[in-house]
Amino acid sequence: MTDTTGDDATRTPTPLDELANSYTRTLFDLDPAFATMMGKPGRETEYRDYSPDGYRAAADAARATLEAARKLRPEDDVDVVTLDALGERLGLELEIHEAGHDVGELNNIASPAQEIRSVLDLMPTDTAENWSHIAGKLATIPAALDGYVASLRDAAGRGQVAAVRQVDTVIEQVGRYLADEGYFATLVAGARTGEGELPDSVASDLQRGADAARAGYAQLRDYLATELRPQAPARDAVGRDRYALHSREFLGSAVDLDETYAWGVAELDRIIAEQEEVAGQIRAGATIPEAIDVLNADPARQLDGTDALRAWMQTTSDEAVAALAGTHFEIPEIMRTLECMIAPTQEGGIYYTPPADDFSRPGRMWWSVPAGETSFTTWKEKTTVYHEGVPGHHLQMGYQTVKKDVLNDWRRSACWVSGHGEGWALYAERLMADLGYLDDPGDRLGMLDAQRMRAARVVFDLGVHLELPVPERWGSGTWTADAGRAFLRKNIAISEGQLDFEFTRYLGWPGQAPAYKIGQRLWEQIRDDVRAREGDAFDPRAFHTRALSLGSVGLDTLRRALLPTP
Repeated sequence: MTDTTGDDATRTPTPLDELANSYTRTLFDLDPAFATMMGKPGRETEYRDYSPDGYRAAADAARATLEAARKLRPEDDVDVVTLDALGERLGLELEIHEAGHDVGELNNIASPAQEIRSVLDLMPTDTAENWSHIAGKLATIPAALDGYVASLRDAAGRGQVAAVRQVDTVIEQVGRYLADEGYFATLVAGARTGEGELPDSVASDLQRGADAARAGYAQLRDYLATELRPQAPARDAVGRDRYALHSREFLGSAVDLDETYAWGVAELDRIIAEQEEVAGQIRAGATIPEAIDVLNADPARQLDGTDALRAWMQTTSDEAVAALAGTHFEIPEIMRTLECMIAPTQEGGIYYTPPADDFSRPGRMWWSVPAGETSFTTWKEKTTVYHEGVPGHHLQMGYQTVKKDVLNDWRRSACWVSGHGEGWALYAERLMADLGYLDDPGDRLGMLDAQRMRAARVVFDLGVHLELPVPERWGSGTWTADAGRAFLRKNIAISEGQLDFEFTRYLGWPGQAPAYKIGQRLWEQIRDDVRAREGDAFDPRAFHTRALSLGSVGLDTLRRALLPTP
């Protein structure tokens, strides 16, 4: 096989690449909103078919691609990974479809109830033409929701209905969309181009579209409240068989669920013990909460205003790039620019957006600052800058972008595995601690606080959905949702409103939240196994370059690529 992962590699697309590229185009055709998300112009006013027919069409495309791929012979090592990844991803997609778990999804964060609305957030708003596209998109929402209701009825007819907690939550969400000062009213009221007011014709189209969208969502709310809710079970747990499928979906790896649960319990205990040790370094004899109070009161760890916050993010990021480039990571010059921004939204949290294909738009880290919040502490967020920036998501996404002459379109833009992506970002956080960049006790406690949250999610998610025994430290008997919420309150330092959202998210999206921490574990295991195989020849920098150059793939595919059978 020819090694084509080096920085200077050039490569002629193979028949397998052409097949993967064709499949990516099919995905864009089947789901115009996915094309919008990826910045592809055209069909801006359309939605995918959310009815059972639409899911069958997607499954047929996956099946045809998988059958065609299996007839092709890999021509180089890139093809070997592509074939492996296609087999794992598409094969699992078909398993989920055949089990009926893709049709009629309903939860508080990642179901068509939210997706149909949220794609509007990704559409540009600079010109009157942009707003015409949004008006057209709004007008097609009722048809998209009709298809979704058909899928919910189809799933219910097979006895597959989301828990009543999820149904009630979505009813509340839709009610907020429809309110007089809700999403659609606010969208119309705030509609402007970069030059000012909308033309009258566009404003009228936008209002009609918003009225149609509100009517469509009102019908969805009525269906959920009057027809679906009476069929919804009280039980939140999805059970072992379904959980195993979704765990593989988010990890790209088939893990032993019972062993993983036991590891999660032990990992949480280990992190708490380390937190207690670090708390004592911050103030002798301090408990973890007392150490946090000390850190929050330290003027040296305070930032006043969003300008100071952005400047601190940028300085921290720039220092990480300068320190890591050429030492622990190969960072091509074109990837060394990372812009830190204050987001235009006010929702809280930090996130990353990847660079343009030609890097004309650099990778960016955004902090969405809640309204009225003007004071910030650095101790808890330094590790987050490493997570979102370097060596976290920025290196990950940057490598996928810079490898456009090596990786096909499917591997670069259509294949995303949570356990790989978020597992890498947590791996990056812990690596920075191991390399000495979080030696300050406050910064280290911040990293451990984030790691504790991720470990607690492993215990909660597996424990509640598989109805496993509660560890003695946290109670007795078998996990229930209520016991799980009390457990989360003890281990995740967020507001009650945020906790309610996260609690409902974990119950309605099984397997997703644990993929962060389990993904980190698998990344570390793969690295350690490569080190054991290579012995004194092991080079961490070369390992990171090779691993990131593969793009986002399932973690079993990553292991096979980095540890091929001799």
